[in-house]
Amino acid sequence: MNIDELSPPERRLWEAFPRGESVDLSSTDPGLSDPATADRWGPDRYIRAEVLVALLAGAVEPESGHVAAVRLSGARILGSLNLGHAQVDVPLALTNCVFDEAPHFYWASMDSVHMMRCRMPGLVASGTRVDGHLWLEGSQVSGGLLLDGAHIAGILNMSGVHLLNPGGDALLADRLSVDANVYCDQGFTANGEVRVPGARVGGQLILRKARLHNPSGAALYASRLEVAANMFCDGGFSAQGSIRLRGARVGGYLSFVGARLSCPEGIALNADDLAVETDVYCSDGFTSHGGVTFAGARVSGQLSLRGARLHNDSGTALSLQRLQAEEVLLRPAEQVKGVTDLSFAKINLLRDDPATWPERLQLDGLQYETLEPPLTARDRLNWLRRDTDGYQPQPYERLAQTYRALGLDADGRSVLLAKARDRRKTQGIPRKIVGWFQDVLVGYGYRPFRAASWLMFLLVFGTIVFSLHRPAILNEDDHPHFNAFFYTLDLILPIGDLGQERVFAPEGVYQWIANLIVIMGFVLGLTVAAGATRALSRE
Repeated sequence: MNIDELSPPERRLWEAFPRGESVDLSSTDPGLSDPATADRWGPDRYIRAEVLVALLAGAVEPESGHVAAVRLSGARILGSLNLGHAQVDVPLALTNCVFDEAPHFYWASMDSVHMMRCRMPGLVASGTRVDGHLWLEGSQVSGGLLLDGAHIAGILNMSGVHLLNPGGDALLADRLSVDANVYCDQGFTANGEVRVPGARVGGQLILRKARLHNPSGAALYASRLEVAANMFCDGGFSAQGSIRLRGARVGGYLSFVGARLSCPEGIALNADDLAVETDVYCSDGFTSHGGVTFAGARVSGQLSLRGARLHNDSGTALSLQRLQAEEVLLRPAEQVKGVTDLSFAKINLLRDDPATWPERLQLDGLQYETLEPPLTARDRLNWLRRDTDGYQPQPYERLAQTYRALGLDADGRSVLLAKARDRRKTQGIPRKIVGWFQDVLVGYGYRPFRAASWLMFLLVFGTIVFSLHRPAILNEDDHPHFNAFFYTLDLILPIGDLGQERVFAPEGVYQWIANLIVIMGFVLGLTVAAGATRALSRE
């Protein structure tokens, strides 16, 4: 490029480049300092894109003892800044600049790139390698920011960036690799889908106070995302559209504290198969209009839903199906509006609050070691009976086992008795009748003292009946002494012989009474023995 063909502002930039000096073309008029007023800027602020390309491609040698760089402020860039496949060894720093066309860094290898508070109709950096930082702080990019397959060796700073591409990809960053932190905070907004599936962040991913808007689809599509440290979606974070973190990996903790998510017709937060090495916080004002699912997720620490508000009246508001977590704090600010699915989850410590128990639960297959608060069996049975699938045996067995592990055998038996009674409601009429008699007589075997009371009743009843109606002697040659009490006791005992039953035989209706006492004595005696055995072999 011939220097004689350069305009005065271009000549200033050309001469400043070898020493890395800054060129500021900003107007002294405060009304023309904002890039939004670029349509009113004059030729004294115009820089052709081909001039920037020439400088960045090595048209001018650096001055000895200086680091060459393009440092430009307040300019309007005319034409296409196309650095596709270029090798750029000098820094590029543009501030408060406006681009007529989207810059193209496709598969370029670049030094650090700073484009702060700039306005661009798009930015194509697919496959780009940046050996330093990529700094886009405060810029506005319409038409899509493309970083798919890019590799940034330093920080990716998009603090305060506004991405505008309604109905399309506001940020396309599939398989993006950033070795340090990624900042999408301090007023970061995106109108359109933010895509980072398969991306890798070597430090922290910060979306604090970010606002994402794509109500017709995914506001944040981050399946298989890998974050080496913490991920923050808090401090006023909001999203219109779904957040998809399926299969993502977070090496620190994941925070949605106070976040507001809205996807009324679907899943507001999909964290299925998520893996987090420490804690997950969906708490302290976290609000979701739409489902929240952690199905199959693995949380090494605590999953906290303390103070959360979950709304999905037409379906599942919270799914923890197959979740594996050390602790789940399920104490929302209000009752969950919708189904809470805990089926087949494995939780060491489950903390909840009876005041905010969901009206609808799914508990089949849920495994836990400790419940806090433990509550009485009657209260916890009210929790079990909220299961929308109706009677399922496993939740009763798990709860009874928990009580027995705490040494609360009476509560454990109460749960198992409730299990038998609730099962009876699902059976046919004949089984219901048999079950009812089992319940009344022996409490399905879980009320041995009730069986003992019936035995005492039988003993008293038989003693009175056979005192008034003495049975006949089987052998008239014998004249044994008859004792109604010992005769009845002989009938009741399933084993042993007191010498009465084999000598005396009642007739007629009294024979039926004797046989009934024998049968009931056998059944009730086994029940008492089983209860005593359980007491002696307490787990």
